[in-house]
Amino acid sequence: MEKHWVYILASARNGTLYVGVTRDLAKRIHEHRTGQFPGFTEKYAVKMLVFAEPHDTAVAAIQREKNIKHWSRKWKMSLIERDNPDWRDLYEFLV
Repeated sequence: MEKHWVYILASARNGTLYVGVTRDLAKRIHEHRTGQFPGFTEKYAVKMLVFAEPHDTAVAAIQREKNIKHWSRKWKMSLIERDNPDWRDLYEFLV
């Protein structure tokens, strides 16, 4: 079964955050990094993958994305630091 992903991108540690959802994580992050779609992530140089969470269904991933987007910045930062305390760019593990 194909996974669906909720992910968080950052411009730098303690920088701008972006929360998204996708079925193909490596492809989507590549699109963000290369600026294939103009918008928020291109404008604010939000390209570093700092959090990724798999889900079995699109419905579950979309609901989780919505929840994360509504939570405070402090909570999002805690979520990232729980699994990625050094704020490593996780994209290197995808390719």
